[in-house]
Amino acid sequence: MTARRPTIPDLAAAAGVSVSTVNRVLNQPESVRKPTRDRVLAAAHDIGFYGLGTLRHSVAGLRKTHRLGVLLHQKGRRFYDNLARAIREAAEGRIEDQVELTLEHLDDLSPEKIAERLLRMSQSCEAIAVVAAQHPLVSNALDEVIEKGVAVAALIAPLSARNNVSYVGLDNWKVGRTAAWAFDKISREPGKIGILLGNHRYRNQEMNESGFRSYFREHNTAFTVLEPLATYESATAARDLVDQLFHQHPDLCGLYVSGGGITGAMTALRAQEKREGFVTVGYELFDETRAALSDGTLTMVISHPMARLAQETLNTLIMAKSAGPRGGAQRVALEFDIYTSENL
Repeated sequence: MTARRPTIPDLAAAAGVSVSTVNRVLNQPESVRKPTRDRVLAAAHDIGFYGLGTLRHSVAGLRKTHRLGVLLHQKGRRFYDNLARAIREAAEGRIEDQVELTLEHLDDLSPEKIAERLLRMSQSCEAIAVVAAQHPLVSNALDEVIEKGVAVAALIAPLSARNNVSYVGLDNWKVGRTAAWAFDKISREPGKIGILLGNHRYRNQEMNESGFRSYFREHNTAFTVLEPLATYESATAARDLVDQLFHQHPDLCGLYVSGGGITGAMTALRAQEKREGFVTVGYELFDETRAALSDGTLTMVISHPMARLAQETLNTLIMAKSAGPRGGAQRVALEFDIYTSENL
């Protein structure tokens, strides 16, 4: 049996307004107050109203438009593909305003290329979110972009420059301490813990490691935290480094994957003979890490709340743009999700 399509009376009931108000939103949107228009649009989205596109089009001329740019890492990396999808969905789903989104992936993550792309995006965007490692060339580009009147927000990894750079991401100190807590509470015996990070210039990963070490200094000095090894965001490098860790430290009791290359690390872990009580903590929930939690390759995953990260990225860019260069940096520290095999 085919489900009945929601009608205008259904929409009016869902929005808590009269049928005539819905008709005015459709035909004379300027005669309806913005909060009421927003409520009708939200209700239309929620109930699957067949005329949602018409509603959006009718009020489009009354909604402010923001030209926003987002610069992410390589296309094909699951986390960034998922984040790109979430940001596009968040942009398309906005009710109170419109977002003209320029979203790009960068294969070459050298500071020169990131700086060049930032400057290019600033020619058409009013605010830009970027994932990048800290580097003088990137900082100079950020300053040049901001001095042109284009707001900038660092995404995932904090960035600094002479001018105000906003931030949207996790509280990375807290992330590191939470990962350390997991090793302390789950490991059967204290031992050596290997650390992989993507690049020492990613400030989020540096803060992760700092928080990780601080926990053990405070709570359990029986663990030995090895010096971190850089994967440079490469799965192949991560696989080789994990093999190296096992070869050099036969008594390794755990692995903390604090940066890129987690799929390579998981490949190396699966090739090893399973060790009773071995603990592995990594980042971001996607198909491969979900499978690794299920089969025991990973013990715990700390993950960005993807939908909220996308929404807060757009909100922060719009607030930073509206505040102007003297408005100060916006900072949004999101709560993170924690996954084990038991709560997938």
